[in-house]
Amino acid sequence: MSFRSGHHTDLHHHPQNHARQSARQPLGQAASAAQTGQHPQRAQSGYTLLHAGKQVRFGPVVFWIVIGTVTLLGMWSAATATYFAFRDDVLTRLIARQAEMQYAYEDRIAELRAKVDRTTSRQLLDQEQFDQKLEQIIRRQGTLESRATALGAIPDITGSIRPQPRGAAADPAASGTPKPSPISNTAVFVAPPDREARLESRVPVVVNPPASKFAKNQGVDNAIVRLQNSLDQVEGRQLAALSSFEDRMEFRMRRMRGVFTDLGLDIGELAAATPRSAMGGPFVPVKLPADAGPFERQLYRINVTRAQVERLNRTLALVPYRKPVIGEVEFTSGFGVRSDPFLGRPAMHTGLDFRAATGDPVRATANGKVASSGWAGGYGRMVEIDHGNGLSTRYGHLSEINVKVGDSVRIGQVIGTVGSTGRSTGPHLHYETRIDGEAVDPQKFLRAGVRLSAG
Repeated sequence: MSFRSGHHTDLHHHPQNHARQSARQPLGQAASAAQTGQHPQRAQSGYTLLHAGKQVRFGPVVFWIVIGTVTLLGMWSAATATYFAFRDDVLTRLIARQAEMQYAYEDRIAELRAKVDRTTSRQLLDQEQFDQKLEQIIRRQGTLESRATALGAIPDITGSIRPQPRGAAADPAASGTPKPSPISNTAVFVAPPDREARLESRVPVVVNPPASKFAKNQGVDNAIVRLQNSLDQVEGRQLAALSSFEDRMEFRMRRMRGVFTDLGLDIGELAAATPRSAMGGPFVPVKLPADAGPFERQLYRINVTRAQVERLNRTLALVPYRKPVIGEVEFTSGFGVRSDPFLGRPAMHTGLDFRAATGDPVRATANGKVASSGWAGGYGRMVEIDHGNGLSTRYGHLSEINVKVGDSVRIGQVIGTVGSTGRSTGPHLHYETRIDGEAVDPQKFLRAGVRLSAG
């Protein structure tokens, strides 16, 4: 293939003109190709450009790269020309679209302003009715706040008494044998946390509610209804808390009275022997108003029940139903007839032997006064505490004594340490409970403590 003019240029594709190029190939090139072991056709593959008698050879890859580059430049030029040709039309359309959007936005604003004007007019027309409803709600809110203050004065409802863990009441039942509760410094009986009522003492603020809230709830009437429903919920929670607390107080009082019955103790006599704290003041009887509602009447009953429970708590502080040592209860010898550890003959054991290590603290199981402190024959070093109304406890085989006769002791106070003095085979605590000087089984009192702790 050949193009001729003043300067002639020939472009040959060797695979198609293989025969012609083979004839024109110099003998020297054929000889050199034979020496190098290359095939003549393979060595001459590609494109050749002839211009002014000069020959330029291009490989296939380079050739198509050049063709592709020229094609891309042409396409880019066409796209640029098209953009400049239609740019004014595109800009005109964009401006028109923007104007349409602006008009629609202004129409929407006008519509919203009209709606706000209608809402404002309605609010002005209903302002008097709204003020009346709002005043009723505020009065009701004040009533609920006064009720919340009255409930807040009851520590059991507000949670000032530490709740008892859930597993504490379940452990004794799971073991099969009741175990006495740990000793404490005060006789406080608390309910499980799942029965402890919770109260919201703060009600929603209803003065100057936000305008957005009224708009979302379709007007003032809907907002008033929502506020009333919220106050109804608060009042319902208050009544539920009050009812739950009243049930718990009555259950606690029945459980405490049952302990006195099980132990065969006279509540009246024990209450008369209970030391009284320093208090006084004029007698002012409690009277319910004539217009008292269900809430006020129920609160009055709860206050009466709480006073009775507090009196029973003070009385139970003189009943030795707690453990004299801290930790898991393990008896080395129970109450009743046993084989004497020294003589091997049947003998009466008048107390319980608690396993303990020398030096472990021994604590008073109830309030009282020290009646005896010192060496007491087979008891070794022994402390006896008089709890009043014929109740007393003894603590024997002590290694040390920390109190003296006439001292007043409180629940949980350390009165000595465990030892092995007197008629003893090893370190332990001999603990006795006596009524009118006669020894009774201490486990009867310890089981009562378990029932109180579980209740």
